[in-house]
Amino acid sequence: MKRSTKLVTLLLGIYLLASCSNDSDDAKSARNPDVERGRAVFVANCIACHNNDPSRDGPIGPALKGSSRELVETRVLSTSYPPNYKPKRPTKVMPQFPFLKDEIPYLAAYLSQ
Repeated sequence: MKRSTKLVTLLLGIYLLASCSNDSDDAKSARNPDVERGRAVFVANCIACHNNDPSRDGPIGPALKGSSRELVETRVLSTSYPPNYKPKRPTKVMPQFPFLKDEIPYLAAYLSQ
């Protein structure tokens, strides 16, 4: 009985240590409310075409991690590109999202992390 108690205690300790890691994306975004809000905007509006993980390509849209605020704003509001920007994909299927105008700073904060 004592051996199984020690095993359960050990496993519980390992689980608790693993769940307290500061390296997760959720932990990083929880520390920054702008990033968390940007993540919410991304999940609500972008993952239909882009991957849930912004560092990976989606079924229609490319990876977005590291995108500049200028690129995010130009693409979201007018579906064009900033001057001298070379698109990752030649498609022109992205719709405009004018209702996200006030959310651009948050979305850019999330994608730039």
